[in-house]
Amino acid sequence: MKIFRRKLFWFVVILVLIFWSFKFAKNYPSHIDLKAKDNFWGLTYSPKFAQSLGLNTDELYVAILDDLQAKNIRLPIYWDDIEKSQGQFDFAQYDKLLDEGAKRDVKFVANIGWRLPRWPECHQPAWVKPSDLSATHEQILGMMTQTINRYKGRPEIVAWQVENEPLLDWFGQCPNGDLEFLKKEVALVKSLDNTRPIIISASGELSTWRNETKVGDIFATTVYRVVWNNWFSYTRYPVPAWFYHLKLYLNGSRRDQAIISELQTEPWVPYGSLKDLSYKEYNQSLNMEQFKANLQFAINVDFNQAYLWGVEWWYWQKQQGHPEYWNLVKNLMAGNFDK
Repeated sequence: MKIFRRKLFWFVVILVLIFWSFKFAKNYPSHIDLKAKDNFWGLTYSPKFAQSLGLNTDELYVAILDDLQAKNIRLPIYWDDIEKSQGQFDFAQYDKLLDEGAKRDVKFVANIGWRLPRWPECHQPAWVKPSDLSATHEQILGMMTQTINRYKGRPEIVAWQVENEPLLDWFGQCPNGDLEFLKKEVALVKSLDNTRPIIISASGELSTWRNETKVGDIFATTVYRVVWNNWFSYTRYPVPAWFYHLKLYLNGSRRDQAIISELQTEPWVPYGSLKDLSYKEYNQSLNMEQFKANLQFAINVDFNQAYLWGVEWWYWQKQQGHPEYWNLVKNLMAGNFDK
């Protein structure tokens, strides 16, 4: 009985420590100075998401280019934007975005495919029937062919990202990931443009990276620090920066072959949309202290680059009288560290 009680005691202690580390510990880096290597920061821009927040997309984009002076942008090219009617393509919106960026020496990661950033993750046009997966796959390959042929002559595009977290099955309104079809997409891109690297992404915390690290040329991971679930509400990942290094090593890859494609610099949305949440609710997952901690964590992970997630929200908050998020990133891009 004494041995049993001793084991039970330590089991309970370990459970309490694990619960505390996920639920209550801040898990911040021990030192925060926000000093990153050159060309480290980028951001993801989704005109579609900006529209959902009621923003003027032209005004926001000019602010990204001229006020934030972002030089690395991941740009999702949504299928339902460019092929609203089957076989009829309209790239005018993306032509304009690339043209304006090129004038300012911006480098783009063009994210193409069916599953791209922002809910519902899979962005098919209304005429597509996702239940007919075989036909949908052929339509995707046709759309990707049109897109690559349109833009492969653009020097401002430095990489193609094929899909977004394509093998993550639990999130989004999408069919389950299909590794063989992903390989087929990658082969298509290489056959049309063998001059640019191909990026494949995965969840930083919920994937082993076993397949994603082997399909493309560059591996990309998401990095989230505070998430929400139905059982424990807000929880915090206690994993250190070396956790990501170890996963790369175990999959035979290196840090110079990896980027952070989506760094949490936008609040987690437990219900509704960002516009539905109060400022108090935002702070549950992303107050300014957490924002800086996430930035420093990305620096400590030390992959080639880190693309920030949430520029549309920073700008929307700025319009709501909370410019501190936008201003922090502005200082970050300029190398001015507001500690």
